[in-house]
Amino acid sequence: MKKTRILTIYGTRPEAIKMAPLIKEFQKHTDCFDVQVCLTGQHRQMLDQINTFFGIKGDYDLNLMSPNQTLFDITARCLIGLKDVLEKAVPDLVFVQGDTTSVMAGALAGFYRQIPVAHLEAGLRSGNKYSPYPEEINRIITGHIADYHFAPTKRAVENLKNEGVTNNVYMVGNTVIDALHLGLDIIKCEDENKYRAFFPFMDFSKRTILMTGHRRESFGDGFENICKAVVYIAGKYPDIQFVYPMHFNPNVREPVNRILKDMDNVFLIEPLDYPYLLWLMEKSYFVLTDSGGIQEEAPALGKPVLVMRDVTERQEGVDAGTAKLVGTQYNSLVSAIEELLDNKQIYSDMANAVNPYGDGTTGKQIVEIIKRTIS
Repeated sequence: MKKTRILTIYGTRPEAIKMAPLIKEFQKHTDCFDVQVCLTGQHRQMLDQINTFFGIKGDYDLNLMSPNQTLFDITARCLIGLKDVLEKAVPDLVFVQGDTTSVMAGALAGFYRQIPVAHLEAGLRSGNKYSPYPEEINRIITGHIADYHFAPTKRAVENLKNEGVTNNVYMVGNTVIDALHLGLDIIKCEDENKYRAFFPFMDFSKRTILMTGHRRESFGDGFENICKAVVYIAGKYPDIQFVYPMHFNPNVREPVNRILKDMDNVFLIEPLDYPYLLWLMEKSYFVLTDSGGIQEEAPALGKPVLVMRDVTERQEGVDAGTAKLVGTQYNSLVSAIEELLDNKQIYSDMANAVNPYGDGTTGKQIVEIIKRTIS
């Protein structure tokens, strides 16, 4: 039987996390599939450590990362690089994941070569083309190119339907939950002391708020407000601690370091490898973030999420009660954080709400669908 040649294309840490369990699942079926991995390198260090953790090696690497790269640079270099990769790999199906520039360029490259494209995590929409930016438009473009749409939720399916996309649309959950379970299984086989020793400055008898923030639309006033809100909360509640793995982008680091570096109970640290982030998330009281993936991961661990954005393409979590949109205005941030710290009932309601993003079987479902439809 002829094997189906699949080329997965990804370039950032979130894509790597969500693509990993699908690649691992395809690799269980070597009689049916020949899976190759193309790394764009849109994020270099953060991408490599995820692949190492999950035991995935790239067959092709565009190595796009460069200082002060713009969206123009990434898009053009990615598209040109993928032309050569597609000529060498000759895939029967191209898989892309999510909403990055690598996703949009990967889908467009597949279309230019007239190769079917499958979109993992299809159908997410915020309704605002500038928030998240440029991800919202990347998703829309990819959604109208793709031939197979693997949507995480009913809302995502409806979003596609509203845009006229109805063929080969499958609601399968999100592979981020597959990755979470896979990652925690790996961590549980390791020494707990290894992880505790990595955070010697922290007191895990205290309530810990995990922070992550990196969105372009929050650069400037948004990050100023976020940091000032943290200063107020950290001063009012000396018995809690914040830990913030800072994104590499200087638009994030400058205000964060300037405003928060002298707070005794605010720990600014380098970006964490995925297993350490999972371990820390599990130890946290709740999460303050603008990350899409963490909006899905944290509720699977029973952690409430305050989303520092005005809109989200993951509205399902807000509707289910696992997450709350709090924006980047100082007053709304302070109010929402105080509410979770002071109101045990509100905290319990969020912590025990049902996560709408799947049960950890998304990769298996997708492999079976591909077997049925094109193998």
